[in-house]
Amino acid sequence: MFKLIAFRAINDPERCQKFIEGHRQVLESIGVKKVTSANNSWVNNPDVIVVIVESDEDGLIYGGARIHKANSSYPLPMVEAIEELDSSIKEVIEKDIDAGTGEICGMWNSRKITGMGIGAIFMSKACLALTPKLELTSLYALFAPVTVKLGLEMGYEVLTQVGNNGTFYYPKLDLIATAMKMYDAVNLPMTTQDHRDSIFQIRENDTLIIEENYRGRHVKLSYTSYVV
Repeated sequence: MFKLIAFRAINDPERCQKFIEGHRQVLESIGVKKVTSANNSWVNNPDVIVVIVESDEDGLIYGGARIHKANSSYPLPMVEAIEELDSSIKEVIEKDIDAGTGEICGMWNSRKITGMGIGAIFMSKACLALTPKLELTSLYALFAPVTVKLGLEMGYEVLTQVGNNGTFYYPKLDLIATAMKMYDAVNLPMTTQDHRDSIFQIRENDTLIIEENYRGRHVKLSYTSYVV
């Protein structure tokens, strides 16, 4: 079985290194050698939560994502990524810091689990399940074209006031990223009902067997949160 695990980055350096290596391989497979927002200082950031999909057979990590809570010591990866393209992104995010804001970033998954129906959707749900515990009232994220639809289903809205109506050429000139914001990351009013129900179920349990039919596949995951 595959395990969906959430933990604070500073508490598990070994899993963080596996995450970094897996993410690097996925980026290189699409021709991206260096990503501005992929610097690895986050492993020392106490406000970073890591969500991974790990196999209980080989202990390898086959997918992951991170939640960065905005703080004064570490700029959000989105700011580092696109500030040179549009400096207003920093001001937009700074307005939300006092209320509690952050970013979901660094999301990746291997083809192995994608073929089994275990895609970004499950990591996204696990991230959103943690927002009350992390005191995050809003969230930001950069989406690739193929995941914008998923972002809308999860409750994000395009951040049209930055870039070209929310879009940027990133992480390289032939790839487009869309900046999106979830305005209410606690109550999730814009999230589709089936996703919302699933997220709230995860919120209520630090350990859970998740079983869902997703895109015609029966998916079963063991979920554990070590976030306190």
